[in-house]
Amino acid sequence: MKNVDHIHPDLRKIMDSLPVVDLKNTRTLPEDFVLPVQVKSPLVKTTNRMIQGKDTELLIKIYEPVKKPETSLPAFLWIHGGGYLMGHPDLDDSLCEQFVLRANCVVGSIDYRLAPDHAYPAAIEDCYAGLTWMAEHADELQIDPARLAIGGASAGGGLTAALAILARDRGGPNIVFQMPLYPMIDDRNRTPSSHEINQNNFPKAWNREMNQLAWSMYLGSAADGDVPSYAAAARETDLSGLPPAYTCIGDLDLFRDETIDYVARLAQADVPVEFHLYPGCFHGFDVIFNDAEISNRARNEYIDALYRALNP
Repeated sequence: MKNVDHIHPDLRKIMDSLPVVDLKNTRTLPEDFVLPVQVKSPLVKTTNRMIQGKDTELLIKIYEPVKKPETSLPAFLWIHGGGYLMGHPDLDDSLCEQFVLRANCVVGSIDYRLAPDHAYPAAIEDCYAGLTWMAEHADELQIDPARLAIGGASAGGGLTAALAILARDRGGPNIVFQMPLYPMIDDRNRTPSSHEINQNNFPKAWNREMNQLAWSMYLGSAADGDVPSYAAAARETDLSGLPPAYTCIGDLDLFRDETIDYVARLAQADVPVEFHLYPGCFHGFDVIFNDAEISNRARNEYIDALYRALNP
């Protein structure tokens, strides 16, 4: 059985410093947990925009180079993580700036509605609204709608995978690349890794018990019926026609096996896919405010993949 002794040596102190999050009270963190200040890049301009979603107005943060070229840039819709219950675009400011600077693109980060106040399908409809808005406002944003990608981590990765399916089924907007990082895509919790990473062995990591609770709050009444693939992408039986994909995950992530299975099924459906498995790494190891070599390597590899996809 996996346990904390298997964690990569460079990540053990990070795991020790993590708070235990109460998912029933997601609006607060422990008093002694302080998020580091993110330094804004002078090379990136950030603008808050309000757009009309299906049922409400939504915030989308736009990140773009201060010195934009005369030609249109590719675009990237980023979807933050947080178990469908937590998170805000502000927490990913530095990462979105890196996408702008290193992948040569304009980034939109959507502030989708969160469960349990807003259960499925609120979040996926909000993400679709953000994607549609970026495509429809391509001239205003000075972006190339033929080079539009989507990505996110954890729940954001789950929404990314679901959004790719939804956009395919609705006939657009066209997506050239999807980057669902260690995605939360299967509500059934039936894989070996979903049992390995539990509250007893990994009390501070995203674990089985947290995942079960998060899914129940996100799905709401949908949990009592046939859960659609727009909620849990792993349930989709037809993965053909989806955009090329990149994903990665740590081998101590409870989403390990559902991700590996999804990657295999994408390849079987003739969808080009690149996949990286990082040993000794737990859920979110790359973005929990650290400078470990393996975390930097993971970030560099998926940012490089985004660059290649958007700048062929």
